[in-house]
Amino acid sequence: MRFVDSNVFLHAFLKPRRELTEAEKSVKGESKEIVERIEEGEEVATTAIHLSEVINIVESGLGLTESLGFLSWAISKANIEVHPTAIEDYEGALPLARDNGVSANDALAFLLMRGIGLREIYSFDRHFNQLKEITRLPSE
Repeated sequence: MRFVDSNVFLHAFLKPRRELTEAEKSVKGESKEIVERIEEGEEVATTAIHLSEVINIVESGLGLTESLGFLSWAISKANIEVHPTAIEDYEGALPLARDNGVSANDALAFLLMRGIGLREIYSFDRHFNQLKEITRLPSE
């Protein structure tokens, strides 16, 4: 099982408003491939916070119907484990984020991964490279 970061879903689902660069097209294609594997049953984990990030951005870019459609899909998939988060999780994430130059949500993902024994994350966020105990996929 791997953790899936919100940016994978965003790259896969959002429709570009401009012509993408070749690098951006590559990221979009890889994101779609990851989502296809999830659709086919690959087991992944994420948090309610990461789903919230996706929902808010999809709603802003594509509208409420698309946002609710994504949420319905994500929570109905038995192979997507959605882990709850609490304020105490952020209390642990805050010093990690500061010490490693990553966002609070990236630190939150890392701590959850460590807590459930995951070592790999699907993400295009290079900040995860700062956290040496995990491997970011796909690696560039």
